[in-house]
Parts: sequence; C-alpha cells; structure tokens
Amino acid sequence: MVAKSSAGIKKLDNEIIACTACPRLVSWRKEISITKRKSYQDETYWGKPVTGFGPSDAKLVIVGLAPGAHGANRTGRIFTGDSSGDWLYRALHKAGLAKIPTSTSANDGQGLIDTRIICAVRCAPPDNKPSNEEKATCSPFMQREIELLLPTTKSYLALGNFAWGALLARLSELGFEIPKPKPKFGHGAKFKSIGPDGLSRLIVGSYHPSQQNTFTGKLTEKALDAVIKIAYIK
Repeated sequence: MVAKSSAGIKKLDNEIIACTACPRLVSWRKEISITKRKSYQDETYWGKPVTGFGPSDAKLVIVGLAPGAHGANRTGRIFTGDSSGDWLYRALHKAGLAKIPTSTSANDGQGLIDTRIICAVRCAPPDNKPSNEEKATCSPFMQREIELLLPTTKSYLALGNFAWGALLARLSELGFEIPKPKPKFGHGAKFKSIGPDGLSRLIVGSYHPSQQNTFTGKLTEKALDAVIKIAYIK
C-alpha cells in the first residue's frame, strides 16, 4: 500500500511541476523568477508549480494556501526560504516532526517525519490571492494528493481560513462526512470526520504563520506549538 502511494505521489508531483493551466499564474511566477528580489539576485529561482513535501505515508497532512513568491517559488520547496517557513519548521522540529529547525533551500538536508505539507494552489499568485477560477483549476491536485495519502493519514492541519475551506471542500468531494453547518475556522478549531473508508480523522485549524499574524502577535510560537501538538496523532 505504501509503495503504491509513493508511486502515485511521484506521478502526481511530476504532473504538478509540468502544469501550465493558469496563464496569469504562469506569467507571474516566471516574471518573479526573472526580476527576483534584490537580496536573491544571484540565485536561480524555481519558477514552477510547487509539489507537496514529506513522506507518502504521512500521518499528519498540513495544508497551506500557495507558494510564496520569494519563498517556495524561489527554492522549489513549500514553506521554504521565507518567514512563514521559519515559523512552521521550527515548530515541527520541536514536535519531533522535522529533522532540523530551519528550511532554507531544497538541498539543506531537511526532512519531515510522519508529516507531509501540501498547498491548495501550487503556483505563487500575485498579492498571494489566487482567483476563484485558479483555485478551482488547481483543486484536483489537492484532492488526488489527499486521496493518495489517505491510507496512513490520521489528521489534517489547515493553516489559515482559505486552507480550511479548501480542505473541507476536498474532503467532502472524497466522501468525508462534513457537519452542517460547516465548522467555522479558528485557531484550535477541530472536529472529527468519518472518511470514505469508514475511519475517523481529526481536522484542526491554525492561524497561518504569515508575517501579518506573527508580527502582530495574533499567532505566537506557543500557540503554534500547541496546535501542532493537538493535530499530530502517533
């Protein structure tokens, strides 16, 4: 089962990297990789869609919004090379779910344990705001990845309201029982849902570790540590 999931994830990753379905996002990610940020002028940007990161037999699946223009769009690894990643990987390392507390490049030796990070949208969008059409076009990638990971997944952690909504929509499409009215997002919000295989899984929400949340104190290291502790089921 694990070997089948691993082969499926590799095939999906290749399809994601080759995707050119959204003209605006293709143009934007390429433009950013050419113009670059001044501090990264000597680096070669990835400039392509970004795959998930972590083992194919993950117990915890973390869902983000989209790659950062100068983070994952530069490094080629989700939540890598920007401040959001600094917060997330520190917390994952503290929880024993990451090999090292930082994630600066795709070749830094980082590795995740029992955890895979995915995004609802796989290309860096202008102003970090994908259009509704772009969200819909990219959603099959997320649905297929969740389905491939299903045999070992015990819980999901959605980073931010957008990821929460996207996650619940994809789970519903896969046959999960989502309560009505739909559970509201909040830091520490949680509920259990029965999947198409008859097994119960935990869905947890967290504020996104973006600067607008970390700089303002809306999200603290302690709060992020606490929600990851809740979400990870051994």
